[in-house]
Amino acid sequence: MSTGSGAHSAPAPTTHDTSSAAEAPRKASMFSSLKIRNYRLYFMGQVVSNTGTWMQRIAQDWLVLSLTGSATAVGVTTALQFLPMLLFGLYGGVLVDRLPKRPTLLVTQTAMAVTGLALAALTLTGHVQVWHVYVAAFAVGLATVVDNPARQSFVSELVGPGRLQNAVSLNSANFQSARLIGPAVAGLLITGVGTGWAFLLNGLSFVAPITGLLLMRSRELHVVERAPRGKGQLREGVRYVAARPELIWPIVLVGFVGTFAFNFPVYLSAFADDVFHAGAGAYSLFNTLMAVGSVAGALLAARRGTARLRVLSTAAMVFGAVEIVAAASPQLWMFAALMVPLGVFGMTVNVTANTGIQMATDPAMRGRVMAFYMMVFLGGSPVGAPIVGWITDTYGARVGLAAGGAIAALAAAVIALVLARTGGLRLAVGWHHGHPTVRFVPRERERLTTAA
Repeated sequence: MSTGSGAHSAPAPTTHDTSSAAEAPRKASMFSSLKIRNYRLYFMGQVVSNTGTWMQRIAQDWLVLSLTGSATAVGVTTALQFLPMLLFGLYGGVLVDRLPKRPTLLVTQTAMAVTGLALAALTLTGHVQVWHVYVAAFAVGLATVVDNPARQSFVSELVGPGRLQNAVSLNSANFQSARLIGPAVAGLLITGVGTGWAFLLNGLSFVAPITGLLLMRSRELHVVERAPRGKGQLREGVRYVAARPELIWPIVLVGFVGTFAFNFPVYLSAFADDVFHAGAGAYSLFNTLMAVGSVAGALLAARRGTARLRVLSTAAMVFGAVEIVAAASPQLWMFAALMVPLGVFGMTVNVTANTGIQMATDPAMRGRVMAFYMMVFLGGSPVGAPIVGWITDTYGARVGLAAGGAIAALAAAVIALVLARTGGLRLAVGWHHGHPTVRFVPRERERLTTAA
């Protein structure tokens, strides 16, 4: 995602990372990061914790609905969980750049465990009230302000830059796999023994990542120099991102995609109820198939050794195009089948942007940059949900989904052209082995060809 003449390749790592970058081949095997002991411990802990997190999400919404009978109250709970990231996300990035990542994660993971256990105790003893759930959701959101950028930037310390894309991709596959298992387990617990047990298991699930962090070998970490404490570090982080096209434009692209094209709870529920009249079963099927595609997309991304501009822009354009095609699907089975490629290309956008931004960022700034990225990515859906919800209610689900896809595809095309122009590239259209090709080539090559 560099913007120089080599824009097709990821930015070169900084000087202190050079030796690490040489450790891994350009195209790594799908599970190469798991060869590293520290990353294995991290990955296995996240398998357990992510499953518990998905269980709590389902149980939390169900508990609020059962206590209030109000879908609005469920929305308030979700908003409270995202609100801290929107308000304090950049400050969390400043803290992450100042603090050592592993001890920081031990604190944030413990805080989230305590929150889950407290909610379990209140629910199992019959004393839970809706405001308790609100406080718990907000507390988890506050912990996430620091936990999220810390986890994002800690991955590079676990594996080094040479395996960064592979590790980020495996993390995404891990999270999406838990998305398949966690809600199913939560459903069984809720109907069998009640929501309190889902909260209890989520609280206990944090034992796995905490144990993994404690068992890691400090000497094997690719530790980077921390930012010194000082004034103006938040403004410094914002200026750092704004001054670098290889950072700001991918973040802007992710913002457009996340705000308008990733609001699947709005789109899929509308298609299940209003378009196909198939109810909750179809909604569950759509989400499951999309999760399957997301896992496949993450594993495919794990095979690539670099995060490329053309991959990011192409995946975003295809993602938007598939949404437009899905919006026009006349039958339920066709719409459901398209959820798989939507998951694949959506995850490709996520992983490629995440990896490219990390690799293009100075390690001392990585916490602030990743906090900015996550604030845009996570904050986009809550901001965009009312907008796309209004479009869907007013003009229908098909128009809403098609509009989201069109905005994503158009934003990807425009930003790709901006990055290409900034990097001294031009769009070349031609033929290769009888097939049309569209690619970016350096302008220098065009001038040399003309001179010859």
